[in-house]
Order: sequence, then structure tokens, then C-alpha cells
Amino acid sequence: MEYSIRKLSEMAGVSARTLRYYDEIDLLKPLYTDDSGQRYYGENEVALLQQILFYRERGFDLKRIQRILYQEDFDIMQALEEHLLELEGKRKYMDSLVRTVKQTISSMKGECEMSDKEKFQAFKERLVKENEEHYGEEIRKKYGEESVSESNKKVLNMSEEDFEKFKCLENEIKDRLRRGVQFGMAPDSEEAGEIVKLHKEWLCMTWKNFTPEAHMGVSSMYVVDDRFKAYYDSEVSGCAELLYQSVLFWAGK
Repeated sequence: MEYSIRKLSEMAGVSARTLRYYDEIDLLKPLYTDDSGQRYYGENEVALLQQILFYRERGFDLKRIQRILYQEDFDIMQALEEHLLELEGKRKYMDSLVRTVKQTISSMKGECEMSDKEKFQAFKERLVKENEEHYGEEIRKKYGEESVSESNKKVLNMSEEDFEKFKCLENEIKDRLRRGVQFGMAPDSEEAGEIVKLHKEWLCMTWKNFTPEAHMGVSSMYVVDDRFKAYYDSEVSGCAELLYQSVLFWAGK
């Protein structure tokens, strides 16, 4: 079956302007364009549009989606299975948040008791899950199954105060790195040394054993792995490199 751009727009819930833009950037080309310039889409284009919307829902940018869809070994069935796993994970997280909110309401009404640890359990579970999804394979290869499992356990067992401290340290490190790059901070400066200390403290909240060598090892992953690099360079490019060079200089001092 074929659809005009207007019909596809209505069916998919995206604007015709968006579909024209997808055509312009070679993300989704129409099956054909008639003599009047009207775009028409077939079953294959409909399937690709569905994939684009699934990936957008998962937070992928258009350039990344384009690379995925047009790689030689792209498998639409495998992609659907990945979407299903991702969406089921989101549903579990939302169900966990719903339970937490309901339990909090009940505790405030005096209908049950709720510990401070329980109030933050859903957020900690989400943090562990995202870390596993993004970096699990790499860090398990580098540090071993037992070390990663112990780290996850430490996160899940954090008290309210510890979890708040953990997140604050994370934000402070990233803020200082951003300012450092913007103002040309040298890796051997005292300020860089303070960032390394904060980073060590942050790591020690989840690591079972800490060594300067391990610190340098994990920081090296920040510059060689695009996913780790993107985490630190999300706002200002160069933060991952600054942290790595600073750790190399200050680790063990």
C-alpha cells in the first residue's frame, strides 16, 4: 500500500514538514515523487519511519539513527527486539516509581512505614541499570564480574545521605571540569588535583578496592571509548581529556 505524505503524516503522527526534512537529510526518502512534486511512501518506508520513531523515543539523535538504519547488516527484527527490551525496562522503572510514590503517600497518611532507603531505591536501580546498559560489557571485561557486581551492590545499598552525596560529587566533578576547560586549566594545577581527589572519592563510593593504577585505567577509558567520552564532554568538549591528563599527573600523589 502507498501513502501520500499527508496520509503518512496523519497516520504516524508526525508533521509533513518533518517528513520533508527527513527526505532532505537522506534519513527517509519517499518511494517516489510524482510530476507535481508530491511524495509517496510504500511499506518499506513506513517500516523505516517506525524504526526512526522508536529510536527517537529512546533518545537517539538523527545522525546516529541514520548510521544504524543504513548499515549493511541492519536487521529490522533484531532492532524491534532491542526496542522491546528497552521499553520493557522503562516500564519496569515507571512501575517502580509508581510503587514508590504510592508507598510514600501511604506512609505520609500513617498507613505504613517507609524507610529512607526505600524512598530512593527506584532511582538507584535506574542508575545501576543505565550503567549496565551503556558500559556493562566494557567494565566487566576490564575489572571482572565480581568487581562490577560488588559495585552495583554498593550503589543499591546506599543510604539516602550517601546517594545524595554520590550525585552531588558527580555533578561537582563535571561542573569543575567544564570550567577548567573553558578557562584553560592545566592538568598539573592544584585545582586539577582537587578534581582528581573528588573523582577518587566518587569512585570509592562504589569500588570495593581502589588503587592509583585502577584510577588511571578507568580514566583512560574516558578518552578512548566514545560513550564514556560523551558523558564528560556532553556540554563542553575536552572535559574527558582534562580529567584523564589530571589523573595521570596526580594519581598516587
